[in-house]
Amino acid sequence: MKSFKSTIIAVLIAFSLGSFSSIALADRNSQAVANISAHIDEAIKSIDANDVDGALAHTKEAKRAKKELNSEENAAKIGRLSAHFTKAKKLLKKSDLAGAKAELEKAKHGYSAIQF
Repeated sequence: MKSFKSTIIAVLIAFSLGSFSSIALADRNSQAVANISAHIDEAIKSIDANDVDGALAHTKEAKRAKKELNSEENAAKIGRLSAHFTKAKKLLKKSDLAGAKAELEKAKHGYSAIQF
């Protein structure tokens, strides 16, 4: 009986620690999405100001910030959203600012829609 009580207590402690860990992970992911969105917004502002170099820099930072996301269940979607950054970079180098802006908007919308 004593070992049964110890087992139950150990299981309850493990579940409580696991729930705190997942809450912290979800908070970290939402912070990463906010960081990505902020860089995308700055890239769009740079595009509106015809600053291609600034837009490229913020696009690169947004793509780098996606590495902070830690979600195995959304890994495929995150990979597909990363392609928007690559397309936007190519369009910026070709001076197609409207197309690059559209790709960045798609990326922002996609990251905002991810559920963690």
